Amino acid sequence: MGTPQVTAPPCAPSSVPGDATPSSGVIHVNFRHAAGFTVIGNHLAQHRGLSLAAIGLAAHIQSLPAGARIGIKHLAERFPESEPFVLAIEAQGKKDPRKTASWPYCVTYLHNRYGLPVLLLVVCQDRATAEWAARPISIGVRQWQTLALNPLVAGPHNMPVITDVAEARKDLALATLAAITHADNPDVGAILKTLSAALRDTPETIADPIVELTAQGLGNRPAAQHWRNLVAVDTSFYKSFMSEEIRDEGRAQGRAQGRTEDILLVLEQRGITVPDKVRERITDCGDPETLRQWLMRAVTAASAEEIFAEK
Repeated sequence: MGTPQVTAPPCAPSSVPGDATPSSGVIHVNFRHAAGFTVIGNHLAQHRGLSLAAIGLAAHIQSLPAGARIGIKHLAERFPESEPFVLAIEAQGKKDPRKTASWPYCVTYLHNRYGLPVLLLVVCQDRATAEWAARPISIGVRQWQTLALNPLVAGPHNMPVITDVAEARKDLALATLAAITHADNPDVGAILKTLSAALRDTPETIADPIVELTAQGLGNRPAAQHWRNLVAVDTSFYKSFMSEEIRDEGRAQGRAQGRTEDILLVLEQRGITVPDKVRERITDCGDPETLRQWLMRAVTAASAEEIFAEK
């Protein structure tokens, strides 16, 4: 038997002399680029809460020059191997017979505008509404169906209750839908807190739409105000429209509270008694302009009630 001959090294050699190259796993061969490159942070490239597709799309967008078009049509043309579609999301709080006409119109409009398949996702917060929304919509005559619409419905009956931050980070889209659909769940506070915590390390381009979508999806339910309060607790990592709105409200409330204290202080220093009803009316007022007028009158008013008198 002949002597075995080694015809190839067991792994790729190191590009740097004397550098220890691992025998398995990722092996980097680094070259310094002088042009035509984009620096992308590991907080995006290795983000645990984003899918591989989302990270790849984000990296592609980061590499584009300023002003580049990134609409649905442009991305579909750039990546023809994918299966692009338009996702239309409708938050449905109760049964609405008018939607049998507006939903087909919306779907056909989007299909005509973008030339892509359209998926209608209806998000509901109770099972009865979800079952109603899931019914197929048929348009046509009795003998012939012209158009059929079958919405995809998410509701508390088919969405999980997610209260684990790590689980929420694995699928932020699912966590968002779960939070909206369980708006009436007794544990909605924990559900919304979990989603808020999961968004802390998420890039703004991902977090901002989720913040807005959650707020809109919760509608006028008590959970909506709870969500606003959660966002307001730590708005340093939220720069969405709703976050700016909350900060503006906070500044307005601060001004109102300051003027309330000024009015009571002026009346106290002037030795004017403030009845409980007057004090309650002053402290309950949240309009800075009204409080400003009351403060001006408090300087010369003969009684506490006189600050309310219109001149």
